[in-house]
Amino acid sequence: MRGHDPAGDDRTAPPAHRGDQLSLDLGPTHPGPLSSPEPPRPRPYKQRLGAVGEERTAAWYVAAGYAIVARNWRCRDGEIDLVVTGHGLVVFCEVKTRTSERYGLPAEAVTPAKQQRLRGLAVRFLQESPQPATGLRFDVASVRSGRVSVIEAAF
Repeated sequence: MRGHDPAGDDRTAPPAHRGDQLSLDLGPTHPGPLSSPEPPRPRPYKQRLGAVGEERTAAWYVAAGYAIVARNWRCRDGEIDLVVTGHGLVVFCEVKTRTSERYGLPAEAVTPAKQQRLRGLAVRFLQESPQPATGLRFDVASVRSGRVSVIEAAF
């Protein structure tokens, strides 16, 4: 990704966030406490790319009037990228970030099996953290070249 600025020009993001620079924390540069013989490893490129996409998507939701409830919520069955509330809804969002369309559009990676898994994770999340809302929605956010595109009620 030489020469690519992950924060690039984001024409579809809300105006309040256009041009914001995102920084990636790769951890400390020193080995850490003496009890730890190895320095922490930098996160792999795909994880850093995904984190930038999730950060941009969270900013999109905040600018649209939603509140972030959880990021990267995990349980033994999987992970939900973003949970937001607003406008009477609890929204579960799967974020897909890509640098090209070589393997298809980002949203195409959310297969029926992935959709079913996300539904089950949403039930589990709501059992553990009930949220006041009148409805649920499942969105898919595609992030490519720094541009966020959210498909609301994708499934």
